[in-house]
Amino acid sequence: MGKQVGVWVGCFGAGFKRRKSWLGEGSSVAKLILRAESLKAGIFAHLVRETPPTRRDLLTTEHLPVETITRLLDRSDYFVEMLRIPSPFQKLRTLEGRTVANLFFENSTRTRISFELAERRMGADHVTLTPSGSSMTKGESVLDTVRVIEAMKVDAVVVRHSVSGVPGFLAGHLPTHVHVVNAGDGAHEHPTQALLDAAELRAALGDLRGKRVVIVGDILHSRVARSNVWLLKKFGAEVVLVGPSTLLPRHAEKVFGVEVSWKMDDALVKADAVMMLRIQMERMAGGFFPSLEDYSSRYGLSASGAGARRSASCVILHPGPVNLGVELDAEVSGGEQSLVLKQVKRGVAVRMAVLEWMFESETSSRVE
Repeated sequence: MGKQVGVWVGCFGAGFKRRKSWLGEGSSVAKLILRAESLKAGIFAHLVRETPPTRRDLLTTEHLPVETITRLLDRSDYFVEMLRIPSPFQKLRTLEGRTVANLFFENSTRTRISFELAERRMGADHVTLTPSGSSMTKGESVLDTVRVIEAMKVDAVVVRHSVSGVPGFLAGHLPTHVHVVNAGDGAHEHPTQALLDAAELRAALGDLRGKRVVIVGDILHSRVARSNVWLLKKFGAEVVLVGPSTLLPRHAEKVFGVEVSWKMDDALVKADAVMMLRIQMERMAGGFFPSLEDYSSRYGLSASGAGARRSASCVILHPGPVNLGVELDAEVSGGEQSLVLKQVKRGVAVRMAVLEWMFESETSSRVE
């Protein structure tokens, strides 16, 4: 129970005061959540902190202004066109002399490699650290590890961690000249994933206002779902969360201001886009559904089975990695309406735009 409460607070820490009135302050659930929240206060206090004026960080989409998001999406359009040119990519000099440390305390393929490529293509030097190759195996803390790296003169850190709030926590303890990017923290947020998803949705659908985007799967444990909800709602999209009741956060309608459904076929009838999410077994402590076969039959997208009632123009996204035969079948994943590989290419472009934006004020001041 304690682990589940911790995950729940990690998903919804910022909205606890509103939920407390729904649960009743004296209820045992409310007391457990309050205790878990207080234990994590040292981390979550930094999730909504104001970034010092001398530094730009990217920690959440929830607190990112629409103007900034629009600019990042526009710049990603520019960079993705550069990446589509068949000739070898000519490295830019925008971040020449800068060093970025990629701190991946969780496994990653797409996010890690796309950040490394984005850094290299923008002209920065980079190093990548994983727990198995660090002094953390000898007992060193995350904070001490990051401070050691900062002492070696790095200009930014890209952080992925299994615990919600770690990037914000580190941002509160690092000097103001060291930028911090959240590359995914626990069940909290994954802002660059939401940016690349929005960029591909905008490219496919145009203006997102009024578009119906259905997010299907393990919503409870998904940082991708949370970041996408906050971002898409800023642009006026109609967001629907779909999944078994055990994988839908309690009171999601009120906390997020979205529609929630347990019936995927009904939700997809008028959908402009559907985003399928991976079942995150590594974050589960117990049985959330009878079997993968049962889950796939109800919430897996296939050409002729579940989800077949969707419109022929409905585009399909997946943040990866895809479990073929569970969330998507091979025909759908490789079909004409699938944006899965386009999302991968866009990931490099979006992270190039984020890096440029972070260092922009410093770069322009040096030029002047």
